[in-house]
Amino acid sequence: MSSAVSRSARLLVIAGVASGVGKTTVTLGLLEAFRRKGLTVQAFKVGPDFIDPGFHELVTGRPSYNLDGWMCGRTHVRATVARHARDADLALVEGMMGCFDGLDGTGEEGSTAQVAKWLAAPVVLVIDAGAQARSAAAVTLGFECFDPALNIAAVIANRLAGETHARWVRDAIAARCRAVPVGTIPGDETLALPERHLGLVAAGEGALTPDKLKRLADLVERSVDLDALLELASPLRVEPPGGAPPPEPVRARIGVARDSAFCFYYRDNFALLEAAGAELVFWSPLTAHALPRVDGLYFGGGYPELHAAALAANTPIRESVRAFADAGGPIYAECGGLMYLANALEDLDGATHAMVGLLPTVVRMRPRRLTLGYTEVTFTGAAPLGAAGLVARGHEFHYSSIDPVPDAVARVYRLCRRHGEERAEGYVVGRALMSYVHLHFASNPELAGRFVDACAAAPGRSPCPEPSPWRR
Repeated sequence: MSSAVSRSARLLVIAGVASGVGKTTVTLGLLEAFRRKGLTVQAFKVGPDFIDPGFHELVTGRPSYNLDGWMCGRTHVRATVARHARDADLALVEGMMGCFDGLDGTGEEGSTAQVAKWLAAPVVLVIDAGAQARSAAAVTLGFECFDPALNIAAVIANRLAGETHARWVRDAIAARCRAVPVGTIPGDETLALPERHLGLVAAGEGALTPDKLKRLADLVERSVDLDALLELASPLRVEPPGGAPPPEPVRARIGVARDSAFCFYYRDNFALLEAAGAELVFWSPLTAHALPRVDGLYFGGGYPELHAAALAANTPIRESVRAFADAGGPIYAECGGLMYLANALEDLDGATHAMVGLLPTVVRMRPRRLTLGYTEVTFTGAAPLGAAGLVARGHEFHYSSIDPVPDAVARVYRLCRRHGEERAEGYVVGRALMSYVHLHFASNPELAGRFVDACAAAPGRSPCPEPSPWRR
């Protein structure tokens, strides 16, 4: 541990004035720069994001956790930070979108600002100053004045054209703002992370190479006053929850599809399943030759449309998944998982590929229609995750659409979006639940327990707690 800080973690929130200002790149550079100083750094991500935490983990070597005010609430957000940052020197929380953007345009719910205030954490504001100079101070001052209860402590100006440009921006902010200008980073498009239709290319696909990470950290070390940032960081003021019950003994094995096609999962969902008595068995529908010996299957979201041909070609696995479902095995599939369990998937080029064939519909990527937003789910019937009346929260984020699903297929979700529109969804075939909604299990802890219960009661289930060769 470095002598620069005590083992009591210190905390900073990295927020942007808008999406696209470079806060993820800046955050990754800071994580690596502080790690190279000998600090143990813990990362978090505000909002319903699966991709950025993967990059955090690649840099820090530690799991990164989502902090979402609307889906999970204040108690869970504070407990998550306290639990996972307590053995770190520094915790960096990467915000989402613009600092004040959240559930809607009238309140702070779900925003980075809300989380920062819950944590009593100073905010480092990232601005794109590539096309401005003194106006950077006006932007910073506007953010300071918009919510005086938020402590905007520092500014990092990104995409500067040169030293004269950087000096003008620093001088302007120092003359008019409370926030300290701690960094001016030159523009370097070679360090930008590649993007695709659902955001950045995932960390597991090699988008952040060791060479790119080194160059990024070198740039941040030259351009940002890291010691000043450490001085501005606040001590962690939230206590880890006490008296938590011990995890239940293993009573069911759950096979989690995890590869480049299925890579969107909340770390908390895994932890809650394990606490409820699940042993998680990670496997790949792309490359596996046989299903692992499990009692239930969990398919998260991801990019099945980019791997549709390979998924279709793995006929033994598709048939095994269908046989598992036909035998009454519990399955939970969300977004990309729903796409995989459908009859067929039409990819971005218009080619159609056979999928598992459990949900009688075709998923189409053309024309691309974006569905994005927080969603509250009320269960209207029984499913592997819950019974009628259970309420949970999640979000939808997909460009695909599905052909009409026959009325004979049961719907056990009533979805409510933020503007009040409601619709039936949550398709159940046998003991398989399929939905476009990514549920955060911390929004209702019953979800994890119910799914483990369903798996533990599955017909022909594996004996537990016999050790598994796939255990993490």
